[in-house]
Amino acid sequence: MSFLGNRTNTPGPGPSTGQELVNDITINNPPEDSISDLSFSPVKDLLAVASWDKKVRIYEIDSNTGNNQGLALYEHEGPVLSSRWSIDGTKVISGGADKQVKIFDLALQQQQQIGIHDAPVKSVRYVECGPTNTQVVVSGSWDKTLRYWDMRSPQPISTVALPERVYCMDASQKLLVVGCAERHIAIIDLNNPQQIFKTSMSPLKWQTRTIACYPQGNGFAIGSIESRCAIQYIDEAEQSKLGFSFKCHRKQINGTTGLRSSTNGEYNIYSVNHISFHPVYGTFSTAGSDGTFCFWDKDARQRLKNFPSVNCTIPVTGFNNNGSIFAYAMSYDWSQGHQSNRPDYPNQIKLHATKDEEIKQKKK
Repeated sequence: MSFLGNRTNTPGPGPSTGQELVNDITINNPPEDSISDLSFSPVKDLLAVASWDKKVRIYEIDSNTGNNQGLALYEHEGPVLSSRWSIDGTKVISGGADKQVKIFDLALQQQQQIGIHDAPVKSVRYVECGPTNTQVVVSGSWDKTLRYWDMRSPQPISTVALPERVYCMDASQKLLVVGCAERHIAIIDLNNPQQIFKTSMSPLKWQTRTIACYPQGNGFAIGSIESRCAIQYIDEAEQSKLGFSFKCHRKQINGTTGLRSSTNGEYNIYSVNHISFHPVYGTFSTAGSDGTFCFWDKDARQRLKNFPSVNCTIPVTGFNNNGSIFAYAMSYDWSQGHQSNRPDYPNQIKLHATKDEEIKQKKK
């Protein structure tokens, strides 16, 4: 019996009761400043966390008890904006405001700079390119480029010019999607990684905040600062049949949460900060500046579960490799400006044990 299976008395899907998060586990010794990224190892329950305190922390989690402890820590020379795992789970990659791309070897407990940009690095991913599935690190920067690194040379294997600064990026299978400033979207087929396969404008009217690729690699979800998500497909026939947008993370002025327009049409709207896909079911989460996260089924176009507010913004989330643990960060996302960055604002990471009735697609 794991801590993941002990929660038999918690409510199932549907409206929030306020009790769904009471048993969530807190990560010990969290970052000292805002949390910018987190990701689980693809092979075991290790969690890498990037922070504005210039550090990347790696935590070991016992899925039977929820007990956790720090396993490793390494530093950048500026805020770390992104961190991800290698495909075999032996290394962590990261990029940050110091313009550097770094790799950390878990067994050797050693870090190495493998790349450099001309401006801060906003996002990094470990990908497989070409017909031979060559493993490389790809980094996206505010210098309006993507750069690929093979870890043996200080020079990039390839540099791709982008229409604007990189705000977010994700990859799955042979699909790499980059969300840029001014709502530009660049789609890259990793079988031909040196060039952009297709560029488009976001279907959402406001700035792109997050992008997440479907596990099958046939499309992606976009979240904007204006509490909307768009479900997108690469194939145009699929897109015309299955693509759509929806509203989320908005609250009626009177305090109730609503997805449809209220009688007076007045809502507070919040940024969709992060989207994460479940690795098994293909359902997904959204998390926002309103301090809530929700689980969704894009194929049925329905919300599976709405969770209560954690009373602070949620900048980033992630599922572990089998989808049994959902991690969410609680820290300030600067959506309310500097005046809301209180000294007592939390910097925490919580682990939520997912239940099938919350996250699995409903039978039709």
